[in-house]
Amino acid sequence: MNFSERLKELRHSKNLSQMELADKTGISQSAIAKWELDKTEPTASALITISKFFDESVDYLLGLKD
Repeated sequence: MNFSERLKELRHSKNLSQMELADKTGISQSAIAKWELDKTEPTASALITISKFFDESVDYLLGLKD
């Protein structure tokens, strides 16, 4: 599973819209949408923000471990 799939799965597990996730993390909704569509990749700082928000490791987010 890659980052776009993991992000979408985690967001859905918390019943959050892209806009709600954006509001809670300070990351733009358009960036989240592009990540979920696998059009762009997050910066290191964005990965850390998402990792902390979902309480998951960056390795998990990137699909390097289950």
